[in-house]
Amino acid sequence: MKKTLVLLIMTVLFISVSAQDKTLYDFEAKTIDGKDFDFSTLKGKKVLVVNTASKCGLTPQYEGLQKLFDEYGGESFTIIGFPANNFLKQEPGSNEDIQNFCSLNYGVSFQMMEKIDVKGKKMHPIYQWLTSKENNGVVDAPVKWNFQKFMINEQGKLDGYVSPKTKPDNERILNWITEGL
Repeated sequence: MKKTLVLLIMTVLFISVSAQDKTLYDFEAKTIDGKDFDFSTLKGKKVLVVNTASKCGLTPQYEGLQKLFDEYGGESFTIIGFPANNFLKQEPGSNEDIQNFCSLNYGVSFQMMEKIDVKGKKMHPIYQWLTSKENNGVVDAPVKWNFQKFMINEQGKLDGYVSPKTKPDNERILNWITEGL
């Protein structure tokens, strides 16, 4: 009985440590135009991951995100947008509709991904990692609304997150981006 209990505890600890060893680079997703995207291509960059929506009171944050990308995007920083329809159905369109909306209204040139779920039973694996301390080793951060921002460091580890209402030009985000530049 004791051996079984010890083995069970060791197995749980191993699984827990292994889950926390995951980084952003262990994930793949589809871009908004249906192409495979391997997040390991972002090694060495800080990445701001944002769940987005086109019909939300926070939708104008696209403008701030684009300004942030225009100013800092490149070899050491990027933004990845994940459209999601999880909050009051504020992202009802198709991927093509979303892409057109972002381009025409905000000139979005940072990488947009296909529409996913950021909560619930169909939550995308990358958001399972982002939102669970058990998986990311840092913090439980369930997505509260559209435009929650996750800050991933150059090693692909979660540094933290900011609330949906926090604007892209917030001092915490700017300091995080420019730290070490």
